[in-house]
Amino acid sequence: MPHPLVLQLRFTRSEFCRALAGVSDADARRQFPPINCISWNIGHLAWQEQRYWLTAGQGQVLVPELKSQFAYGAPASTPPLDTMWQAWHTVTAAADPWLDTLTTERLESTVSLRGWSDTLTLGSLMLRVIYHYWFHTGEIMAVRQLMDHPERPDFVGDIDNEAPYRRE
Repeated sequence: MPHPLVLQLRFTRSEFCRALAGVSDADARRQFPPINCISWNIGHLAWQEQRYWLTAGQGQVLVPELKSQFAYGAPASTPPLDTMWQAWHTVTAAADPWLDTLTTERLESTVSLRGWSDTLTLGSLMLRVIYHYWFHTGEIMAVRQLMDHPERPDFVGDIDNEAPYRRE
């Protein structure tokens, strides 16, 4: 069974997807400055997962344009929703087998990311990704409220059954 933090990441990803269910391409590209559009946020989270799990973790870059277009500080854009979902699925599918191998000892090991301290652990990166997803999920829900989307989620899903607390 994957490490409990990996299971929490997977639940967080599923909630991110649930928050985006039914969003059209036109709505995903709509901007409410200074908030980035929904499709940009999908690319942004794909960039972060690629940076941490594929590049730092495995030395891979599967979707090079994520760094230039969706890294922290990248300019706002309105990319097509399908393109962003494809990038996100490519990255997360490639990351999952590696994530399944993580142990407590590995999560406590340090990693080197350009511009960051060498004392950063994989576990800290895992928490950073989880919290980052929740931040942008809330932002996306705010955008969906501004667009008056009907039937949008209004609270965290079935965490008690899908992602309860689990010991290591």
